[in-house]
Amino acid sequence: MSSSHEQRPPTLSIVIAVHNEEGNLEELHRRLLTVLSGIGRSYEIVYVDDGSTDRSLDLLLALRRQAEECVVVVELYRNYGQFRALTAGFERARGAVVVTLDADLQNPPEEIPRLLARLEEGDYDVVNGWRRNRQDSAFRRLASRVANRIAASLTGVKMRDYGCMLRAYKSDLVRQVAACHERSPYIPTLANALARRATEIEVAHAPRLSGESNYSLWKLIHLQYDMITSFSVLPLRWLSLLGLLVCVLAGLGGAWVLAAPLLGFGAPLTSAHALVVLLFLLIGVMFLSLGFVGEYVGRIYNEVRPRPRFVVRWIHATGDADERREQEGARGQATEPARTTPLPALRDDGPKKIGERD
Repeated sequence: MSSSHEQRPPTLSIVIAVHNEEGNLEELHRRLLTVLSGIGRSYEIVYVDDGSTDRSLDLLLALRRQAEECVVVVELYRNYGQFRALTAGFERARGAVVVTLDADLQNPPEEIPRLLARLEEGDYDVVNGWRRNRQDSAFRRLASRVANRIAASLTGVKMRDYGCMLRAYKSDLVRQVAACHERSPYIPTLANALARRATEIEVAHAPRLSGESNYSLWKLIHLQYDMITSFSVLPLRWLSLLGLLVCVLAGLGGAWVLAAPLLGFGAPLTSAHALVVLLFLLIGVMFLSLGFVGEYVGRIYNEVRPRPRFVVRWIHATGDADERREQEGARGQATEPARTTPLPALRDDGPKKIGERD
């Protein structure tokens, strides 16, 4: 079952960020259509091409030509990262329920009906997937455990798996996430922090069908750093406590240096030794503090700059016309030039009210 843009909005939107996944897209789309045609709901599939350098975009446009009434392709100008790409998809999704999953088929589309059932039976805002038997390396599993502990402490919502992108959201929550306008959105953590009720269910996890993961070690570290500094000021508080502890220890050490000769406890430490130890302690605390303070100042700088979070080059859709963000450099294929209209201005104009639609 599908729905055209000229009819009422679909009840279900599937949003998938795609970056260099040419070997997975056709099988992903085939399995998605098989699952969605059997659930008895109107639906749309929103693919967001996140600046792919392989044939991913061409394959997505070909898939849209095969099912124009239910497939939307959002083409970003360059690679902005998975979560920004998902935010672009959230802004285009029109369903009452939005489901996200990865394009590498490690999140089986066959799990979607279970997510929808859980979302409705408990009146939840978001249902998170939990990959119990992960088909990843030992390092990735260990890093995921650490990240899950950090995310749970930051949001106050205990979940086993914050890294699983197989999730179902109510549309109100999706609009809240899209309205946050954060430059470095960590969507799973942000959604759980905003949700009134959140839960998780165990889902299957399969090996990657084709290609390699886009997340290198550096990207994983950067992602966790983003999550910590985006959701909490705890590092600053920890530094304050550390500074207090260092001051107390330095005071006790200074008292010992002064009192030792008077009490006759062996050869006393010289003042030069005490000063060197104290100096190194203070230097370490200063550099650590400057690092965290610099990160927060950098985030303030990023927030006040009038740069867009992402730029949509073109939206390939039916009914609303194949909308363009850029008038130059457009792809002539898979579009309907006679019905092309410019996209609205970049959405950087502050948060929207809950329930407000584009």
